[in-house]
Amino acid sequence: MYENANLITAIITPFTADGSAIDYPALDALTDRLFDEGTQGYVIGGTTGEAPTLTHAEKIELYTHFAKYVDGRGVVIANVGDNNTQNSVALAQAVSAIEGVDAVLAVTPYYNKPSQAGMIAHFTAIADASSVPVMLYNIPGRSAVGLTNESVLTLAEHENINAIKQVTSLNDLGFLVENTPDDFAVYTGEDAQTLAAKALGAQGTISVTSHIYGPEMAALFTALEAGDLETAGNLQRWLTPKMNALFAYPSPAPVKAILGERGLVENTTRLPILPLTADETAHLHELLGDTEGDEETE
Repeated sequence: MYENANLITAIITPFTADGSAIDYPALDALTDRLFDEGTQGYVIGGTTGEAPTLTHAEKIELYTHFAKYVDGRGVVIANVGDNNTQNSVALAQAVSAIEGVDAVLAVTPYYNKPSQAGMIAHFTAIADASSVPVMLYNIPGRSAVGLTNESVLTLAEHENINAIKQVTSLNDLGFLVENTPDDFAVYTGEDAQTLAAKALGAQGTISVTSHIYGPEMAALFTALEAGDLETAGNLQRWLTPKMNALFAYPSPAPVKAILGERGLVENTTRLPILPLTADETAHLHELLGDTEGDEETE
């Protein structure tokens, strides 16, 4: 399922100028552009897609439209995560029935801080309810709790859980690569770990940076596959400060600011995320090493 998907983009949700609706023409154009620049799959409706601000109806409409538009050109992973297991199960049932959705993503339950046993039960219920495979999303920095490596191994035994987006340490990534089943895909969700994670045996990266620097990230994977470590290392060193810059302000505001300047989307976010101010955007360009404010990737 993930064999040919090293670079997966956690795609933004473009909104109309007033933020009241999803801008589907902009989403379609962005999807095609990302495919052209090396993206091989998508997480749709994730944190980068401002999932907390999407209604249930918007999610179903978004996922249905997106899966149809992608039309088998890449892996489509739709977010169904919630800190209420019942809500996640219901959404997983509905979303997994959408034609063209290849997998669902579910995050470790945030805020209510369940135990390891509670999280295992949570993900098991989602996997039992979904008619497509489940990708775990382990990001304790945002959710306040995280799956231990041992809990991931337990969940990896479930026949309908076949991947993880892991946002912790390289030690954890290495452990999971070494100890999960051969058909269990391990991804880093930390752009700056791309080279190291792939070298450790991870399948690839679920990326935000690829919105802006997709060609360079694709070239990094190509270089690694060719055994050209010098080129891969050069690309990672060039990319890392830019990857960090795109998280200097709450995501996805930095990505939307750059794409908005390029006329690809409206620079619109939904509260509680605010669009970058002019001063913040200028600072972002400084961090990106793009003082002209209209950088195109090479």
